[in-house]
Amino acid sequence: MREKEILERAFAMPLTSPAYPPGPYRFVNREYLIITYRTDPAKLRAVVPEPLELDAREALVKYEFIRMPDSNGFGDYTESGQVIPVSFRGRRGGYTHCMFLNDEGPIAGGRELWGFPKKLAQPTLRTEVDTLLGTLDYGPLRVATGTMGYKHREADLAQVRAALEEPNFLLKIIPHVDGSPRICELVEYRLQEIDLKGAWTGPAALSLTAHALAPVAELPVLEVVSAIHIRADLTLGLGRVVHDYLQQPIRRPLRTSERSLVAAS
Repeated sequence: MREKEILERAFAMPLTSPAYPPGPYRFVNREYLIITYRTDPAKLRAVVPEPLELDAREALVKYEFIRMPDSNGFGDYTESGQVIPVSFRGRRGGYTHCMFLNDEGPIAGGRELWGFPKKLAQPTLRTEVDTLLGTLDYGPLRVATGTMGYKHREADLAQVRAALEEPNFLLKIIPHVDGSPRICELVEYRLQEIDLKGAWTGPAALSLTAHALAPVAELPVLEVVSAIHIRADLTLGLGRVVHDYLQQPIRRPLRTSERSLVAAS
């Protein structure tokens, strides 16, 4: 195979049988259960990367179960994870802290293209009689269970759409062959072409269990604030780099002690 042909074909690995096709990636009948809860602000600060900022007074986390029965190139799968409300240069959005799913294609594509923090596990989202039920199993252990009363009240669709259209942020890390970071970037992406089919709220509960390799419980549930059930068609937009950690050192205000050292010098 000549070099020119390699470059023409190289968009994903393996070269001769890529784990996923080129986008765009359209999702039909995507279904969400999102439970927003309050957690320990110190634990949030420990996992949110600069230059993203969070409101420590609120200390909120969105635990998501997402069912995707029809997605271009990725097929039929489910995922689950935690998204933390943040702001970046004055714009509100969400930082994806962790994701677990049951399909190799979107695991590979999500990590390689955008930098989604995806790992293999077994999430589910389904309706059990009068309850919307989300679960996450890592191996034989149940690490997350979320429940919500099924379609108790209709949600404000304008507010739901505005939330879906907010920017999302990811920490993309790809190592060099010697193990050092070759790519370390903050990536922004957005959901596009949203056809919002419905949204509902209701009473909810969330239980998280400690696990060494699926540490969702390290952001403990102190209080469930709200829950929402969403159905929509949408396109997952490709990303853009908004901060390169290897090229752009973070400029933060000097602490009082640091200002004193600068003045003394």
